[in-house]
Amino acid sequence: MIRVAAALAKRELVRFLRQPSRVVGSVGQPLLFWLFLGAGFTPSFRSAGLEGMTYLEYFFPGALLMLLLFASIFSCITVIEDRDQGFLQGVLVAPVSRLAIVLGKVSGAALIALFQAVLLLLAAPFLGLIPSPGGAVLLLMGMVLASVGFTALGFAIAWGLSSTSGFHAVMMVFLMPLWMLSGALFPVTGAPAWLYALMVVNPVSHALELIRAPFYAAPAALFASPAYLTALAVAGGWAVLALSWALWRVGRVEKGA
Repeated sequence: MIRVAAALAKRELVRFLRQPSRVVGSVGQPLLFWLFLGAGFTPSFRSAGLEGMTYLEYFFPGALLMLLLFASIFSCITVIEDRDQGFLQGVLVAPVSRLAIVLGKVSGAALIALFQAVLLLLAAPFLGLIPSPGGAVLLLMGMVLASVGFTALGFAIAWGLSSTSGFHAVMMVFLMPLWMLSGALFPVTGAPAWLYALMVVNPVSHALELIRAPFYAAPAALFASPAYLTALAVAGGWAVLALSWALWRVGRVEKGA
């Protein structure tokens, strides 16, 4: 199973490296959002507890999360392309575990998303956002959980669709609101009560907390924080549930065949 999953993940990475336009599209859009929105909103950005922070700095973790979202969407399109080209049918009839298919596709797409997120992280020192070595490890862990959650969710949705245009529409309607209500664009505190409730139950909000917190606190302080531990539990549970749904989708197709 491990060999099959590794082979599928390697295939995703090779295909990604042979399509530089995917790198430009998935990195360029969050980068432009961050630069333009950050520069435009900084003069009027005011929030309780965030005095002295520019909007460029506040929005940076949200831009990282947005990059992981777009990279996951683009990567999961390959599920539909593989079905159209006949590759997926060949994998399904092979004597391999369906778990290996899910793990291979999801891990390959997650690695691609993480690679692009690291490119955007090169801008963090210019904002004074330099985590400690332990904080960098926790930051990477948060990005892994977010990318796995996005990718597994995208994989499960793409598995039942037959067109890339339909997949784009579903993902934009479904995943973009999750990102917008995560606290990436504006703080959770100070939002209207109904909006605050949606943001609190949104698992992407907790994934964003895992990405934002290591920039400002040491690992010891984070593991003593109930808010961080809650975010870790919710984001981890979200990733596990999304993977379980993806595996169920693949197993359901096999049973039906």
